[in-house]
Amino acid sequence: MSENKVEKVKCLIIGSGPAGYTAAIYAARANMHPVVYQGLQPGGQLTITTEVENFPGYPEGAMGPDIMVDLEKQAQKMGADIRYGIATKVDFSGPIHKVEIDEEKWIEAESVIISTGATAKWLGLESEQRLNGYGVSACAVCDGFFFKNQEVAIVGAGDTACEDALYLSKLATTVHMIVRKGENGMKASKIMQDRVKNTPNIKIYWNSETLEVVGKDKTEAVKIKNTETGAETEIPVNAFFVAIGHTPNSQIFKDILDMDETGYINTIPGSSKTNVAGVFAAGDVQDKTYRQAITAAASGCMAALDAERYLTEIGA
Repeated sequence: MSENKVEKVKCLIIGSGPAGYTAAIYAARANMHPVVYQGLQPGGQLTITTEVENFPGYPEGAMGPDIMVDLEKQAQKMGADIRYGIATKVDFSGPIHKVEIDEEKWIEAESVIISTGATAKWLGLESEQRLNGYGVSACAVCDGFFFKNQEVAIVGAGDTACEDALYLSKLATTVHMIVRKGENGMKASKIMQDRVKNTPNIKIYWNSETLEVVGKDKTEAVKIKNTETGAETEIPVNAFFVAIGHTPNSQIFKDILDMDETGYINTIPGSSKTNVAGVFAAGDVQDKTYRQAITAAASGCMAALDAERYLTEIGA
């Protein structure tokens, strides 16, 4: 580690979604002089979201990217130092936490807030990506309301897919649920399976593979194939929701921070503290339950307050 390429900071924030920017706002106001590295997707998942109606403070709704621009401006106004760059390696073995940026320079931080988020898993269809934001979504709770009294489809077989299908069933006329395996291959808990099966306006398609989301400028239908019979069906829908899971962006912290089996960083309940003193986690990288912009922002606030208390305790 070259000495002339080492920068020392009081608070380093890795990631720039609602959690990272909110942490930056609170940390800057507490004179912690936070440095924020925005990561691969500055602004996080909201930057690939169209209209957002459920983020407080926007009575007319707002575009996801616009909300993130506002949050970034607010963090900068408070004094946060926001930079482009990706954390590529970490060394949390000592009291000073070392983070490599872009494989070329090192930051030595007295406290670190990880807000690297999570990435939705997709099926890998060209049409799915082309119509993302135009009827295709990975968040039923975020976007289901826009398709009230319309027909929608959802793909997935776990508890999250079942929860999303039930949520959509309260809004949509019909929810077409596409399950890749047969009835015995569904991953959801028995109680969630029963709820879905007993909901009259949820229609389940077993042993079905999604071939294409149909539509030019908006979602108009989904084409599926029965893997047992080979029969193809085109279902007219106005929205297509993907609920096959998320991948937390926590790979560089593997074997350093405590995580669950899927890679979500474990935090001490009621706090943002990880198993390493002075390292905190906020937002979707540690939240597999809610995954909302507002809960991410709230946990960013928690992380900044926890970091401030930690720095006070160590006399930094």
